[in-house]
Amino acid sequence: MRYITIALTKGRLAHKTLEMLEAVGITCEEMKDKSTRKLIFVNDELKLKFFLAKGPDVPTYVEYGAADIGVVGRDTILEEGRKLYEVMDLGFGKCRMCICGPESAKPLLQHNQLIRVATKYPNIAKDYFYNKKHQTVEIIKLNGSIELAPIVGLSEVICDIVETGSTLRENGLSVLEEVCPLSARMVVNQVSMKMENERISDLIQKLKKVIKEA
Repeated sequence: MRYITIALTKGRLAHKTLEMLEAVGITCEEMKDKSTRKLIFVNDELKLKFFLAKGPDVPTYVEYGAADIGVVGRDTILEEGRKLYEVMDLGFGKCRMCICGPESAKPLLQHNQLIRVATKYPNIAKDYFYNKKHQTVEIIKLNGSIELAPIVGLSEVICDIVETGSTLRENGLSVLEEVCPLSARMVVNQVSMKMENERISDLIQKLKKVIKEA
């Protein structure tokens, strides 16, 4: 039996995923050691390997088969656009991708004006404005605090993840349009899905049961 490798997104998503896996009897004690410098964690009994990766890298590991399964936010899946199967919504890490800005920017969105959009997610923004709204926009890629862009006049609006909206409110911004709901998803390598269908499907069914009972 070959090992099935699971890539987890570092941080909160990894903790929640491990809790969920424990609920279906899959444990990996080594990963709980905060001081460890190990990169790969193994459960020999269940023939499973785990590793932690940065969110944007998880779909890449899965597409190329370095991981059979990945757990990552839907925002990353949409932004990275990798060839993989999105098999289930894990139901945690819920938030929304939204177009935000000052109230004064609302008419600009309604009248299809040429505006600048600042975002960490250029592909999601492009898809939303070009394919859904049919509005031509200039997209500016940023890596830091996106809320700053409309405040200093770099852009009219931003495309960003909104959880509670408190950062927006504190800075005089609000949600103007919702792009899509987001949450943690499980993704599977296309070849692995065929080769290891029984084991992967079994895991999916067990997790679905846990979600249903929660």
